[in-house]
Amino acid sequence: MSVSAAPDVSRYFADDGPLARVIPGFRARPQQLEMANAIAGAIQGNRVLVAEAGTGTGKTFAYLVPALVSGGKVIISTGTKTLQDQLFHRDLPEVRKALKVPVTTALLKGRANYACHYHAQRAVSEGRFITREDAGYIRQVIKWMETSSTGDKAECTGVPEDATVWLSATSTRENCLGQDCPNAKECFVMGARRAAQEADVVVVNHHLFFADVMLRDTGMAELLPACNTVIFDEAHQLPETASLFFGESASTAQLLELARDTRHEGLAHARDFTPLQDATRALEKATKDLRLAIPGENARLGWDQLEPNKDFHTALDELEEQLAHFVTLTESQAERDEALQRCWQRATEMHERVTRWRRVDEPDVIRWVEVFSQSASLNLTPLKVGDIFRKQVEGNAKAWVFTSATLAVGKDFGHYNRDLGLAWLEPPPQTEVWGSPFDYGAQGLLYAPSDMPDPNSMDYADAVVEKAFPLIRAARGRTFVLCTSLRAMQRIHEGIDRKLFREGLDFPLLIQGQGSRSELLARFRDLGNAVLVASQSFWEGVDVPGDALSVVVIDKLPFSPPDDPVLKARVAWMEKQGRNPFMEYQLPRAVINMKQGAGRLIRTERDRGVLMVCDPRMITKPYGKMVWRSLPPMSRSRVEDEVVAFLEKLPPPKDPSGLPFSGA
Repeated sequence: MSVSAAPDVSRYFADDGPLARVIPGFRARPQQLEMANAIAGAIQGNRVLVAEAGTGTGKTFAYLVPALVSGGKVIISTGTKTLQDQLFHRDLPEVRKALKVPVTTALLKGRANYACHYHAQRAVSEGRFITREDAGYIRQVIKWMETSSTGDKAECTGVPEDATVWLSATSTRENCLGQDCPNAKECFVMGARRAAQEADVVVVNHHLFFADVMLRDTGMAELLPACNTVIFDEAHQLPETASLFFGESASTAQLLELARDTRHEGLAHARDFTPLQDATRALEKATKDLRLAIPGENARLGWDQLEPNKDFHTALDELEEQLAHFVTLTESQAERDEALQRCWQRATEMHERVTRWRRVDEPDVIRWVEVFSQSASLNLTPLKVGDIFRKQVEGNAKAWVFTSATLAVGKDFGHYNRDLGLAWLEPPPQTEVWGSPFDYGAQGLLYAPSDMPDPNSMDYADAVVEKAFPLIRAARGRTFVLCTSLRAMQRIHEGIDRKLFREGLDFPLLIQGQGSRSELLARFRDLGNAVLVASQSFWEGVDVPGDALSVVVIDKLPFSPPDDPVLKARVAWMEKQGRNPFMEYQLPRAVINMKQGAGRLIRTERDRGVLMVCDPRMITKPYGKMVWRSLPPMSRSRVEDEVVAFLEKLPPPKDPSGLPFSGA
């Protein structure tokens, strides 16, 4: 495709235009057309556009149309792999078919999403599987790989994407053999990257975009300079993702994988050098001891919390010593085989990371630990990423489009542009807000219950249950309860369970953790009268249009926990600069998260329901006005009877066969 000026795109969105003729149910919206023309102008002028488009605007088509007719190479980055698949397999083909443009497209994911011939076959030959289930899964993977054209594990429907067998059937950046691999010619990762190099439109996700830009891991490093336009969908996630990838981490999982791979390669290429086998076991022990020395799980701990922990320092001393010894031994055998040389390089990198983590003393970098049930990671995170990201934008003269349903506080993008360094661009970015086309005043009701206790009180979760249950009863289930912590989620779930039992109501009660997010959502939709209690992972990217969801309850304003180590460091850093971290950082993020949670309720022109915000601070605190003014413009009430009456007028829920429940 040759690069040409982007035309006015209005005709594509006309009532008798190509989109309306080809896509069932397509209906032009003024906001969508305005957004599409703004994006076309940004592409034509190589400008930066930051745009918020409310739910129902149709922002996907609004950026796909100008992207496809622009005539240049386009990278589209989405927030999650699920959205990435939806965009590539559904939306992009629809628009391309409607516009009849001869563009080529490619889907590019991180290497962990592609099956690896070498590692899968090695796993089979070694027979190292923890469960019989995994042993069966690997045979399915091998058989599927023989006919797959992509190797994308999402297409291997017989094996769950989160099955542990994929750890043995995929490669990592560290253990990939590259051009030395005996399966290099059939490699799925390299095939996906070659397709991306040649395609006009490439769909990636934010994690891959930043990982490849920062690591220069053959892929995006070649795509970015060659493209004309970069479009970020779900762009509100970028500051957090950028902080992750502009930082550095060393995890116990990486160390255990290094020990395992080195043991395998040592047996294959240096069997006579027994000290190497002993060193792999010593490294494994030191790694596991480090995890055992860190208390708790599913927690984030700052240096101030770890410094008094003598066991942690002892374990870290031992790990660093074993890593140094490991580097020496692998170096001594590196010339015997390329695979052993790669193990030495990985060991060297991990040793450097652990050493840097122990000794870093930079005012703009926070060191902290994230601990899970079976693993832990040592993290270095920059407190500001704007300067680094701005250099990416300035260094690549092209159009940059940032869009999401939740970017602004009111109509102010200042916090977002500062976070990503866009505020200091010359010329400054163009900013736009397009509201939702939905009639929120008629479709939705914002309910702030009265007489709620202080959110920090011991009985707050019980009060949430008491105030929310009349709505659950009136809606006949059909409720999301979104919680700001796992502890609150458990307690609210228990309270609702007791209430349902006492009142003899048989609404199915689901809780996050009973299955994967996609499984729980499917169950919620199919049941038709369920109640789902969930935490952070259900606040965004969850779509339940129709009658299955009529109430969304939010327990508290979603401020980050004050003891979070990264937040504490950022607050202290901003205070030293004489800035107001609450107004500049904490409140804008809480508002964005609130808008995401609220966005679960009304997904189509037909949806009706109640958004219940339990936190009294939305009413009593001066900043509360900023919160509710940023929410969709629903009708408002503080009277329970009014809200119950609204819900009782909704159509009754239907069972999986489409019939109303008996007694509904």
